[in-house]
Amino acid sequence: MSGYRKLSRTASQRKALLRSQVTSFLYHGRIVTTEAKAKEVARIAEGLIALAVREKDNFENVTVTCKVPRKDAEGKRVKEERDGRKVAIFEDIQKEIKKDLPSRLHARRKMNRVFYPVVEVPKEGKGRKKKTKNIDMVQKMFDEIAPKYENRNGGYTRIVKIAQRPGDGAMKVLLELV
Repeated sequence: MSGYRKLSRTASQRKALLRSQVTSFLYHGRIVTTEAKAKEVARIAEGLIALAVREKDNFENVTVTCKVPRKDAEGKRVKEERDGRKVAIFEDIQKEIKKDLPSRLHARRKMNRVFYPVVEVPKEGKGRKKKTKNIDMVQKMFDEIAPKYENRNGGYTRIVKIAQRPGDGAMKVLLELV
């Protein structure tokens, strides 16, 4: 007996389906799917949430010096002439960043293997590429989802049966975060 459901798909199709559903599930907090798919998605999501909870505080704050171009009131780079060419002027600024410790970095890379990129499109500007923003799902896991389940030992998901699907009679369920 295998350790997972095959879902009547080839390995590559199954992996793509599960990655897509796990990404969608953790981004929205709930999805409606079939019972078999929900059980597989919950299994993967529980592992990712446990990993995020374990590594959420495993970083250090570091101050770094960055060179950034100086900008005028309109937001354009300020340039000066040197040796007959126009060159942008750069200034040094101090910036505080979070630096992952090795185990958190490993957890981040493991999560990135599962998540697909998420692009959020605002409702009022549909179709406008300018106003879209890329969501870092790993950062969302560490900052939003992990603190919520800090004092919980597993059982992060819930499966609620809804009804049978009219076409093929498959059981539809609601998979949600507890």
